[in-house]
Amino acid sequence: MVISYIRGILAEKEEDQIVVEASSIGYEIHVPLSFLEELPPVGEEVRIYTYLQVKEDALNLFGFRSRQDLKMFNQLLGVTGIGPKAALGILSSLSPDDLRMAIIAEDSKAIAKAPGIGPKTAKRVILDLKDKISMDEVLPLQFTGGQTEAAVTAAASGVDGAGKEAIEALVALGYSPTEATKAVRQVTITEDMNSEAVLKASLKFLAF
Repeated sequence: MVISYIRGILAEKEEDQIVVEASSIGYEIHVPLSFLEELPPVGEEVRIYTYLQVKEDALNLFGFRSRQDLKMFNQLLGVTGIGPKAALGILSSLSPDDLRMAIIAEDSKAIAKAPGIGPKTAKRVILDLKDKISMDEVLPLQFTGGQTEAAVTAAASGVDGAGKEAIEALVALGYSPTEATKAVRQVTITEDMNSEAVLKASLKFLAF
């Protein structure tokens, strides 16, 4: 049995799972924390793209916001040593978009922060998936070679100008490209802000 997606009413939201009611049946679905935060309030209609795990004693559903995110989950399952729970943990620590950026930038430190994922497994994720992630999935602009990891990650996020320079400065300070990009993306960058101003504002999101 293959369940492509479930469309229904969001009946419950818990720490790491939701219940979607469709045709008078409540489907318990495990979801990444990054997706849980994006869901609408309980009572509204949702469409969840799903993966069904079949075990001897249970059937478990894992849900995602889009087919692309489900594809990322399935790609993680293809990595040696990564099961559904570990894959969900990675996608809870990093959004699918951030994970794609981390893989492109070979940022193993960001991936290793996921629960139960050590440095060796993080490097394995990059090794196994870096050739399977299309630049079209992460780069809104034309990508050219010879860029630093920070520049690649900045481009993947659509960050340029002062924001890009701030990302490169944060990486020089010891932050990973993914951490730096996430911090800069939280700053409202105005036309009168230079890279130093963006850098100072970004550091507030990296204080803890």
